[in-house]
Amino acid sequence: MRQKNHIIRRLVVLVATLASLFAAGVAPAASTAPVAAPSDGDQGVGPDPVTGSYPGAQGSPVSPGSAVSPGSAASPGPQGSAGQGLPTGLGPVPGRPPGLPGQSQGGMPGLGQPQGVPGQDQGQGVPGQGQSQGVPGQGQGTGPAADGLTAPRNGAGTAAGSVARTDAADAALGRAHRPATQGTTGDPRAMGARVFEGQGFDTCQAPSAATMNAWRQSSPYRAVGIYFGGHGRGCSQPNLTRAWVEQVSRMGWNLIPTYVGSQAPCVGSKHKRKAAMSHHEPYARGAKEGQDAVSKAQALGMKPRSALYLDMEAYDRGNTRCADTTLRFIKGWNRAVSGAGYLPGFYSSGNSGIAHLEQARAAGHGDLPAAMWFARWNVPPSVDGEPKMNREAWQPHRRIHQFEGNVKRKHGGRTLHIDRNLVDAPVAIVE
Repeated sequence: MRQKNHIIRRLVVLVATLASLFAAGVAPAASTAPVAAPSDGDQGVGPDPVTGSYPGAQGSPVSPGSAVSPGSAASPGPQGSAGQGLPTGLGPVPGRPPGLPGQSQGGMPGLGQPQGVPGQDQGQGVPGQGQSQGVPGQGQGTGPAADGLTAPRNGAGTAAGSVARTDAADAALGRAHRPATQGTTGDPRAMGARVFEGQGFDTCQAPSAATMNAWRQSSPYRAVGIYFGGHGRGCSQPNLTRAWVEQVSRMGWNLIPTYVGSQAPCVGSKHKRKAAMSHHEPYARGAKEGQDAVSKAQALGMKPRSALYLDMEAYDRGNTRCADTTLRFIKGWNRAVSGAGYLPGFYSSGNSGIAHLEQARAAGHGDLPAAMWFARWNVPPSVDGEPKMNREAWQPHRRIHQFEGNVKRKHGGRTLHIDRNLVDAPVAIVE
């Protein structure tokens, strides 16, 4: 009996020892194992729908699945502050709030994924621009986007439902050696542009030199919009010659050269429908007309670094195919103009072309205008107050507000029918 009790006591001690060893060796190891954050595919707590960060995460918001690049919202940019990243072609904007909706979170061209405009599909874009299509984890679709806008991409192919092919002219321009277009922020004078700030007017037909002299002496205007080319112009231009350009420039006038070329397929004005472009190779068409604009500007004595404005009358940007075609045309025009050393500008109504290009900018598209001329009538003149444009985009000295149209004004005994403008933007350089 004593021997049995001794054996039982030894077994109890052995079991207790084993239990102690198990508790000391296994339990602590389990308590120190790292806890994985939920992935995009997990069914637990997801990212904040506004900030894009997980609960308890520190730092600036980052779009799930997007690349983190130098200068992006996830890492301090050149100024050492997070959240200053802008879409391709945009530089840092002082004072800009971090993580603006619809803004790319990457500050370096070609890096980071542009976030979509709300309601936009991110899968079908203009080939040769920005991000590649269908990257795993990006959540990219393939259907048409709202307002004809699609996320830019690097891929050479096209998504289902998009335009069937890239224009041959796009490749012909030489992707590897094409010059970079000017961005949409930064003082254009740093690039050699001439900026005018003040009141201006535009009228269908360039007035005579005598009328321009009379208005120079007695009107508040110091800038004039001239329709110098394009098959969509509404008036003949008997006065618009190189000698006229030089003469009125010597008077002190600042010229806003405006090219009225092909219009959107869904242009609203019946008077402009004869100039409506086809859906066939719009980029090539835009590039050809951009080259024509440069040629005509040079013939009139306008030097490189002059601004040339493309006039695109109001169109239905909700028509996806039309909007996509129009954007391709604009990109081709801008590329040709900037490639020749001029600054591409853009004129349209605030609710159509301006809103369309603002969405394109927010989506990260390149080859956009260097300056914007927006028509919004019957409101106080303001270059900063256009509701369809981000207040920090196309700044500084990159905006014109056409605030009144089709009015009659008389100065120095001479009467003209004009549109009135507040100008803070690049103009022509005439020497």
